[in-house]
Amino acid sequence: MQLPFTVEEFLSVFERYNRAIGPAPLFAYGLAAFALALAWRGGRPANRTVLAVLAAFWAMNGAGYHLTFFRSVNPAATAFGTLFLAQAALYAAAATRLEPLRFRVRATPRHALALALAGYAAIAYPILGAALGHAYPRAPLLGLAPCPTTIFTFAILLLAEDTVPVALYAIPFLWSLLGASAASQLGIREDWGLPVAGLAGTAVLVVRRRRRPAEARGRA
Repeated sequence: MQLPFTVEEFLSVFERYNRAIGPAPLFAYGLAAFALALAWRGGRPANRTVLAVLAAFWAMNGAGYHLTFFRSVNPAATAFGTLFLAQAALYAAAATRLEPLRFRVRATPRHALALALAGYAAIAYPILGAALGHAYPRAPLLGLAPCPTTIFTFAILLLAEDTVPVALYAIPFLWSLLGASAASQLGIREDWGLPVAGLAGTAVLVVRRRRRPAEARGRA
């Protein structure tokens, strides 16, 4: 599918967006680090806060990026923004549940994948982007732009101890596939981590979801 904007228009949107939000990237990175630290610690208040951080990130992406800036070059951004706001509401609702998802960092392959994705979204993604000519302010940033935020979201969900509801990763999975179009058509090669995160993350979450009933029957 042919995109309705050029790579120059795409990067210019990020430049205008990043200049408009000022020091917000510092707060976003701080929140991301805080969420990882809380996931490491665990506990009900920490679990609620981790989900609240995801809600804040997706709300900012929906209202701030898609509806306010990206819509100027892509009419589909209205639908994208609506989906991102809906996902933010789902994370906010999950944070207010009586028993929210529990998070914990352990020495397992799943947790190693989660931390690798978090490191890619926070560190490798902007470094690779700068090396490819997409340096700040013409760069997507964690917590504020869809692609690194989606990668980080899968990182957090993979740290969940419980079965993750499909509603918490269906839209991120769809976006991970859409993001592949930017990677291929616009040459935003740092975005190739997005479909990797979406496919690998969703596969792990689905497998864990299917194994839980079997494990429960085995214990019965």
